[in-house]
Amino acid sequence: MRKRIPIIVAAVLIVLIVGISMGLKLLERFSYSKEHMDLNTYFEVTGGGEVALILDNEKMTEKGKLREGRCYLDLDTVHAYFNDRFYADYREGLLLYTTPDAIIRITAGEAGEDGYVPGFLEDGVMYVALDYVKKYTNFGYELYTDPNRVVLTTRWDEHQAADIKKNTAVRLQGGIKSDILREISAGDKVIVLEEMEKWSRVATQDGFLGYVENKRLTNMRSEMLIPVTDYEEPVYTSIHREGKISLGWHQVTSEAANSTLESVLNGVSGMNVISPTWFFLSDNEGGFVSIGSRDYVEKAHARGLEVWILVDNFTYDVDTREILAYTSKRAKLIEGLVAEALALGADGINVDLEQIPGNAGEDYVEFLRELSIPCRANGLVLSVDNYVPKEYNAHYGWKEQGVVADYVIIMGYDEHYGGSQVAGSVASIGYVEEGISTMVQFVPPEKVINAVPFYTRIWETVNGEVSSQAVGMTAAAGFLAGQGVQAAWDEGTCQNYAEVQDGDSFYQVWLEDAQSLEAKMGIMRKYEIGGVAAWKLGYESGHPEIWGVLTGFVTG
Repeated sequence: MRKRIPIIVAAVLIVLIVGISMGLKLLERFSYSKEHMDLNTYFEVTGGGEVALILDNEKMTEKGKLREGRCYLDLDTVHAYFNDRFYADYREGLLLYTTPDAIIRITAGEAGEDGYVPGFLEDGVMYVALDYVKKYTNFGYELYTDPNRVVLTTRWDEHQAADIKKNTAVRLQGGIKSDILREISAGDKVIVLEEMEKWSRVATQDGFLGYVENKRLTNMRSEMLIPVTDYEEPVYTSIHREGKISLGWHQVTSEAANSTLESVLNGVSGMNVISPTWFFLSDNEGGFVSIGSRDYVEKAHARGLEVWILVDNFTYDVDTREILAYTSKRAKLIEGLVAEALALGADGINVDLEQIPGNAGEDYVEFLRELSIPCRANGLVLSVDNYVPKEYNAHYGWKEQGVVADYVIIMGYDEHYGGSQVAGSVASIGYVEEGISTMVQFVPPEKVINAVPFYTRIWETVNGEVSSQAVGMTAAAGFLAGQGVQAAWDEGTCQNYAEVQDGDSFYQVWLEDAQSLEAKMGIMRKYEIGGVAAWKLGYESGHPEIWGVLTGFVTG
């Protein structure tokens, strides 16, 4: 028996060891992890004043900066998520905010009237204080430290909320072995982002997005956030004429050419606005040349026409961005344009700045905002010319144009232009409709004017080389008559089309005439837009029926 005792003890010990081992494994399997995740890693902040952003219960890739106890965001982030009317002048170190009647400016790096620095420049980037953004924008935020994070709210929709039933942990993932993000106490409220079988993804009020067991949640309910309304959005008033606009551009290249007013108006009917090309940007400092005539304006007024003076940037060799990127140069240009328009007795300014580079888009839109202030104050109609909207010219800011300008004009032509390598229509019906249908997604239809061409291109192809010339309606009809060909209606373009081989030359013509313009008017009626414009007066000379078509749209 004594010999068996050690064997029995050993067996018991083995059983105990195995049991303990199995128990520990079971305990390990079913016990809750107490490991805490590194929060700097979780929020992806590296220290040095970096601030994580949690926007509408989403952790953002963008980061803020903590400076003197305030959170600052780079301007791109401000534009993307909060307010795109803040503008940085990097040349003169200014941060601007433009309202319907004022330009509010601060110098980067200097304290403002509220005792803090609204914005500063660092490595060529403008950073704006959240407190300053909030002066002009409705959103809520709370700033937390250790680690640095800011919880932002811009959406005020309905959400699911719940209370914590018993002290527990918010974990990185759904599972008891997942790392703890933070401990949470009974009675604390969370927002339930996603409910699963045993776990729910939640957001805490201090910016943690993680998982809590469903058995720890109680009082599940729907709640509606109370919107922040600290800031009252300003109302941008617009000058809107009764009825539709019928505008004709009058190309004037010298003061002497103002005398052609009577001749270009011969046979014109139903037009209510004339836009002479009088103002030309002439240097990179905000200067311009004017060839305007008060006598011309008075004669136009006597015929019941408003005068909206066109300003362009392509008559002289200027660097448009160099002008628009400086606040002082914009101010000089705007002051001069408005003063000259008022001195001439004009009724409006028509902005025709073309080939604006992509990196000058914000400068251009800010110019329009600033120009709208004195125009609004002095009763001058502000209209802006645009290419047919495409992705490549989206930086022209159509939506903001629709807010600050009185009319937004689509130059609904040059589908095929002088430099085109392929012959084609100047303004096919599909091209016209695409432009209008796109623009009214950004601009109220009553503010949209579609411009039609009074010209036609005669295309010549010789040995594969394509060239063209723009001619008026009479010249185009005369060319076809001289070739002995008759144009026929093309349903695809909604234009009369003709082609002819003359020796080595192959000619093609897509006519602009009363029939093609009537088709365009149909599209314009469909979208109920605010008017029609035409480039240019004189090209329709000898075809009074054209004005009957346009007048039918305006009065119809």
